[in-house]
Amino acid sequence: MNLTELNEWLFHLAHCQGVGASSRIRMIAELIDNPSLSLFDLAFTTNLSTKNTKLFYESYEKIDRQAALNHYKEKKINWITILDSDYPSFLKEIYNPPALLFYQGDKTLLKERLLAIVGSRLKTAYGSAVLNALLPKLIQQQVVTVSGLAKGIDAEVHEKTIHLQGKTIGIIGTGLDLVYPKINKDLQCEIAKNHLLLSEYPIGAQPKRHHFPLRNRIIAGISLGTLVVEARKRSGSLITANLALQEGREVFSIPGSILSSYSKGTNELLLNGAKCVVDADQILEDL
Repeated sequence: MNLTELNEWLFHLAHCQGVGASSRIRMIAELIDNPSLSLFDLAFTTNLSTKNTKLFYESYEKIDRQAALNHYKEKKINWITILDSDYPSFLKEIYNPPALLFYQGDKTLLKERLLAIVGSRLKTAYGSAVLNALLPKLIQQQVVTVSGLAKGIDAEVHEKTIHLQGKTIGIIGTGLDLVYPKINKDLQCEIAKNHLLLSEYPIGAQPKRHHFPLRNRIIAGISLGTLVVEARKRSGSLITANLALQEGREVFSIPGSILSSYSKGTNELLLNGAKCVVDADQILEDL
């Protein structure tokens, strides 16, 4: 198989059920070594369970690859695979990288200095004030912001970056043809048109609960560091920060009141070794 054929096979595989990101990568590695392997061989070598093997066979056979390729072209949705030279190099280094990323917008942003900024879905005035204090200098220094297009701090990161005429990357937990939450429809369209929108999920993929922790590994994985603005003691923002720590990336945390539930997570990160940040320069010196 040549690179084009391998990439189209990965595209096909991204639409199959019963196969996770790590299994897709193992399958493509096996195919590179031996292009004649059957579906049975691939399922066996990647240790798919009996249930997932059945799902894999059935879904694989149902997919009309050329029709799917045409559908993505109509939707103006492109993709890159882990085999491509423009796949984010930092993302390749993480545990369980996505084998394929669907995107809309300017993929050259993946080559810039990327900073993940995450926070609470139920933001406070303090969280908004922190963004107002830090973002202008970060944008002035050509930092590209990365977040998850969720309600609250995530959406505000994207909005304020755009307002400051910076560039931003939104990473979502659905197919690129869907919007979740609906309130972010205009913002998602703007990012897809003039910035960069990413997902590892194919067209039509619904916002399932387990998609979002997996989405967080991409947010942390493509970025040089992660800034946590606000976080409850148990939150998606802490998942993102911990993933960044596990990958040896910088984690920056905003200190907050010990009386605020929205700062319990960020204060805990500081106790566990995250860098305390009170101005943008403290982030810039480590990026």
